[in-house]
Amino acid sequence: MQASANTGSLPATTYVSIGQIKSLRAKLEQPDTSGGCDTHGGEGKASCGSSGGPDDMPADIWDKVKNHPCYSEEAHHHYARMHVAVAPACNIQCNYCNRKYDCSNESRPGVVSQKLTPEQAVKKVVAVASEIPQMTVLGVAGPGDALANPAKTFDTFRMLQEQAPDIKLCLSTNGLALPDQVDEICKYNVDHVTITINMVDPAVGEKIYPWIFWNRKRVTGYEAAKILHERQMLGLEMLTARGVLTKINSVLIPGINDEHLIEVNREVKKRGAFLHNIMPLISEAEHGTVFGLTGQRGPTASELKAVQDACMGGANLMRHCRQCRADAVGLLGEDRSEEFTLDKLEQMEVVYDLDKRKTYQDKVEVERQAQHAAKQEALAAASAIKVAEDLQVLVAVATKGGGRVNEHFGHVTEFQIFEVSATQALFVGHRRVDLYCQGGFGDDEQLPSVVRAINDCHAVLVAKIGACPRDELAQAGIEPVDQYVGEFIEKAALDWFNDYRGRIASGALLHQNRGDAQIRQGAYTNLASDLAQAA
Repeated sequence: MQASANTGSLPATTYVSIGQIKSLRAKLEQPDTSGGCDTHGGEGKASCGSSGGPDDMPADIWDKVKNHPCYSEEAHHHYARMHVAVAPACNIQCNYCNRKYDCSNESRPGVVSQKLTPEQAVKKVVAVASEIPQMTVLGVAGPGDALANPAKTFDTFRMLQEQAPDIKLCLSTNGLALPDQVDEICKYNVDHVTITINMVDPAVGEKIYPWIFWNRKRVTGYEAAKILHERQMLGLEMLTARGVLTKINSVLIPGINDEHLIEVNREVKKRGAFLHNIMPLISEAEHGTVFGLTGQRGPTASELKAVQDACMGGANLMRHCRQCRADAVGLLGEDRSEEFTLDKLEQMEVVYDLDKRKTYQDKVEVERQAQHAAKQEALAAASAIKVAEDLQVLVAVATKGGGRVNEHFGHVTEFQIFEVSATQALFVGHRRVDLYCQGGFGDDEQLPSVVRAINDCHAVLVAKIGACPRDELAQAGIEPVDQYVGEFIEKAALDWFNDYRGRIASGALLHQNRGDAQIRQGAYTNLASDLAQAA
């Protein structure tokens, strides 16, 4: 399908306006306005979405998301993903993007250490899947746009289907070329597509996108944003009609689209989006983006959460995104790509064993069921304590995976943040921090920045913590808690909350609201920067 920049020359079957898509002849099947699911969770359950479970959605949808770490918040504790950098070209320019290559010290979209051919990519995927049996998903996320490089993207998918048929296939796109590629997407059974949609009003879009490359020419300003918007909406509806699950990524840019993202959420829900992922702008000048160099700031933690909360009841929200590199490997929140560079792959003996992978994943599911049971037990205990029902707090958690409290405070590079109340322990985000312990010793200069990152939390759950950070956290009003070592996160958070409520009820403690926290805008780590300067 080819469509012109002139809306009058769009395909005859469909007219796309800034508002609702309207059919002129055959009416498109209307997407379910619940965002891809037709049931709702009961007491103690999340509604369909990244926090949903098998009781919250149709069986065919659950089968698609149950082991996809980006589409299921629960799965991201247990299953890994990887991206392959086979798509270097891009057909639009975003003011928040600078696609630097060979930049191993950064963790953000658009950067890679090695660009790959489709053949190299497939070899890498098979090697990773052999070494990491919980790796269930392969995505093409750049470093440009997957659909601006269709031959490389779909060649990778074709070869991978032949060699590793059990791995789910995903791609990420800005949506400009999406309507032309829906048939190919379905041909290769790509049943998860992420579309970055930052606006549904071109007047907002022209502040974000300087230009697009469309019909062999560069288009700028309002016209460019209008074409992009129309193509995104058309592509989203086409995917919904074909049964492809879609996740919408939106970058929150204070003063430009922060309030507007509520309308984005509403419009993508109308068109059947399964999830909406609202991410903070990464805006440090060191990354060389237009927004970074012009001083556009990113949101604070409370600003990000406020917009996400305002979208509750619309399209289901994803809050566990890590804004991954285009060559990321491993669990969300970790990157093992350095273990699988091309030179190291040459030394590896790769045996792709489907039975071994299935056996391992069966064990993962047993652990996952245990996590769910522990959470339900803690929720039942919470219902017996009588304190104001509207009480809810944020809790930071130090974890290295598996959905458990199992990381030393000094070894944390990100905290997972849970909003805890009497009825739920809801994952609401993560906070990157720089290592407090380096070379076996605590770096007291780093400690204030770590505290600022979780300053809106009432407690931090850790496997172990030293005396100095324990005292500084306590002085800041954050309770350090190390009594739940090895326990599942939700159960530990709820057990701590029940104790906290009990102390309030007894008069031993007075509940006080916390302040705002600082999202680290840069994607460099201080340690990586120090190493780069030393080199």
